[in-house]
Amino acid sequence: MSDDPTPAEGSNPDPRADAAETDSADLTHTTDAGDVQMVDVGDKPDSERRAVAAGEIRLQPSTIEAIGDDEIGKGDVLATARVGAIQAVKHTWETIPMCHQIPITNVDTAFDLREDRVECEVAVETTGKTGCEMEALEGVTTGLNVVWDMVKAVEKDDDGQYPETGIENVRVVAKEKHRK
Repeated sequence: MSDDPTPAEGSNPDPRADAAETDSADLTHTTDAGDVQMVDVGDKPDSERRAVAAGEIRLQPSTIEAIGDDEIGKGDVLATARVGAIQAVKHTWETIPMCHQIPITNVDTAFDLREDRVECEVAVETTGKTGCEMEALEGVTTGLNVVWDMVKAVEKDDDGQYPETGIENVRVVAKEKHRK
């Protein structure tokens, strides 16, 4: 005889399946039939909202020095990355399928050169019915991708690869909501 209890007839032997069944009723981006949908926020009150995201791109120290000395052949890396981050914030609803198009009231970007990386922080503000975390994350990831694009010629090794380059630690660092 086995020490494992035999599941009762009709019960699910996998507790994860029971949790999935319970959780599916609480999913906000699916219909009862399981179809993907956008959440209806129409009845929510407007709130002042702010989200801050951050991340970093690891680069060779010589690349960091070239960025700081404005010696990258494509131009001003951080100015271009700043524009890319802001554009990404404004277009998040076009790239993240279930995001609402929200009125962006402010975007602040900050880039910090470290010895072996560029750190990026994007703060997004809106007044509306839904948050702006995805916009902040899109700003960070695009800003860092722009940095990579601007410096890829000097980051490549002899085989055309990027062994020391990497985007890391992308995260939401703050989220605020204040009712009007």
